[in-house]
Amino acid sequence: QVQLVESGGGLVQAGGSLRLSCAASGSSFSIGDMGWHRQAPGKPREQVAVIRRGGDTNYIDSVKGRFAISKDNTKNTVYLQMNSLKPDDTAVYYCHAKGRFSGNDYWGQGTQVIVSS
Repeated sequence: QVQLVESGGGLVQAGGSLRLSCAASGSSFSIGDMGWHRQAPGKPREQVAVIRRGGDTNYIDSVKGRFAISKDNTKNTVYLQMNSLKPDDTAVYYCHAKGRFSGNDYWGQGTQVIVSS
């Protein structure tokens, strides 16, 4: 069983930066890909960034060049550095992990990011 605990959300002005953290409990051996999703009011949840177990990363077009996902395997933690934030980035951000062998989906509780114009 994997538990994910996020932190780092908040209120920021447009153009500002935030860093989200997601600490995963359990053995890193059992965790595959990890990523961040977000859901804005009235919109479906979307995957923002993913980091593969091997370290490859992918981003949705709207955040390329502004967001960076990384992980610290020693701490079982994944980060999302968000720069040049825009009001359209306002959403609840969720950490996600895929079970490496089970294929199960694990989710954090979500952290609110609000970008004011």
